[in-house]
Amino acid sequence: MEEPVQETVAAHDDFDWSIDKRNVAAYTREEKEKYDKVYENTFVQLNDGEMIKGTVVGITKTDVVLNIGFKSDGLVSLNEFRDTPSLKVGDEVEVMVVEKEDRDGNLNLSRKQARITRAWERIVEVHKTGEVVTGTVTSKTKGGLIVDVFGMETFLPGSQIDVKPVTDYDQFVGKTMEFKVVKINEAIKNAVVSHKALIESDIEAQRAQIIGKLEKGQVLEGTVKNITDFGAFMDLGGLDGLLYITDISWGRINHPSEVLKLDQKVNVVVLDFDDEKKRISLGLKQLTPHPWDVLPENIKEGEIVTGRVVNIEDYGAFLEILPGVEGLVHVSEITWANTPINAKEFFKLGDEHTAKIVTLDKGSRKMSLSIKQLSQDPWSDIETKFPEGSRHTGVVKNITPYGVFVELTAGIGGMIHISDLSWLKRYNHPNEFTKVGENIDVVILGIDKDNRKLQLGHKQLEEDPWNTLQDTFAVGSIHEGTVIRKDDKGAIVQLPYGLEGFAPNRHLAKEDGKSVGADETAEFMVIEFDRNEKRIVVSHARIWEQSQAEEKDAARKEARAQNEQARKAVKNIQQKVEKPTLGNLGALAQIKEKLQQQEKGNAANAGENTPEAGS
Repeated sequence: MEEPVQETVAAHDDFDWSIDKRNVAAYTREEKEKYDKVYENTFVQLNDGEMIKGTVVGITKTDVVLNIGFKSDGLVSLNEFRDTPSLKVGDEVEVMVVEKEDRDGNLNLSRKQARITRAWERIVEVHKTGEVVTGTVTSKTKGGLIVDVFGMETFLPGSQIDVKPVTDYDQFVGKTMEFKVVKINEAIKNAVVSHKALIESDIEAQRAQIIGKLEKGQVLEGTVKNITDFGAFMDLGGLDGLLYITDISWGRINHPSEVLKLDQKVNVVVLDFDDEKKRISLGLKQLTPHPWDVLPENIKEGEIVTGRVVNIEDYGAFLEILPGVEGLVHVSEITWANTPINAKEFFKLGDEHTAKIVTLDKGSRKMSLSIKQLSQDPWSDIETKFPEGSRHTGVVKNITPYGVFVELTAGIGGMIHISDLSWLKRYNHPNEFTKVGENIDVVILGIDKDNRKLQLGHKQLEEDPWNTLQDTFAVGSIHEGTVIRKDDKGAIVQLPYGLEGFAPNRHLAKEDGKSVGADETAEFMVIEFDRNEKRIVVSHARIWEQSQAEEKDAARKEARAQNEQARKAVKNIQQKVEKPTLGNLGALAQIKEKLQQQEKGNAANAGENTPEAGS
């Protein structure tokens, strides 16, 4: 059995290795963790994005050193304190923890982020409460202005600057004004403010106060705020009223700008108002008497006046004699002529006309005027100037399907009926004979003085040619004619001397089976001549049908003559022969048979060649 080895004791074996070179004892792990916790508890606990207050412990050329009770001091850029030039050591400021440790292990703090966060919280709060805030306009941007509110940039739209349209935004840059937060966006932390809303609130309060004191008939001073086609908006000192165009002047005006101008101050009367809708109707003309109630003495029946055309209707035109005083010139009072007149062609808006007052009714405020009565009635001596049978030259003024209206002189005219245009030619419409504006010769056929009508004629300038043409165009006579028009019933044929005839369709047939066409010239036979109805009926077919009938009739006559000669010959032979022989009897029988065959043939030809009767 081996003996145990005996350990040798060195001189340093009794040294306490837990003591460091500074003669300080080291802690165990448990003790170290214990003391670390105690150490950590002496500092604040921070999180990124947290808001915390710190004390300025130092200021360098670029940074501000803050003690926030953390293991290390934080640095904030000096640029973030430009709004506090009096900053000094010992001041307390609020900052946001951006990073507890950046890449360099430094504590990163931001006063700007802290201010923005607090500003947004404040903006959200005032948006809910409707509190009025103060801000400074810092710059101009597209569509509006940038406003600093609580240190945060907000947007002021151009439409929310003032109740009046604003075109120059630069005038507001640098100004401090009051605003109301009207819209926020939590997602992007954006806010919209309005200065107009505050003005409208003040105006609303003023409006409520003014409306509470309003009475119908009350006269107020207003300023022309805006002018439209239908009226003008008046500023009554915080309350708007509408002055309709019809209440501006007793006379007719086309646009309010003829009487009013922007920013003009005028007195107006309250006509009506609505508390709920807050509408006020104003009047300007009501401050003066109605012109009909104060008509001058020279405005009476029979007087001559001058007026301006202010309205035109189909039945006439209204002339404004005085502002608010109008008279009607009816179409029947424009001219003595009986020809219809279009008022919209005779009158023009704004033109001046002189007229005579025919009737005047102040009670109903109506006046009738007359232009034609300024001159003598030309119909008073019509029998002397235009006796029946006299010939004149007039101007075609109007054409209707039944006749032509002709003016002989101013106020005198009449109508030529379509049947009195020509003796020979029938017109479908008078415009085939003449046109408006052309001169035409007429003869006076009759005078209707009561109805102011003249019966005129044109064809009566010449004798009726039908009296002399009856012999020329006798029934059966043949003339050369040209087809000028065809329809379903027949054709119109142009005959000599300007006459026209009618050929029924069956009378246009040619001998070859075809028909006489339009613009074709052929011979025609008169088969009817009616002088009273001025009617001629002609036929082309009758010519060649009659020729064929005459040839057949001549053939029949010749055959009859031959038969008659044969009968006479047989009779002579019979008288001379007392006792005929067998040979003679045979010859007689042959002659008799031949005669019978001829008679049968003639009878057959006569039946085929008999012409049909036609008209």
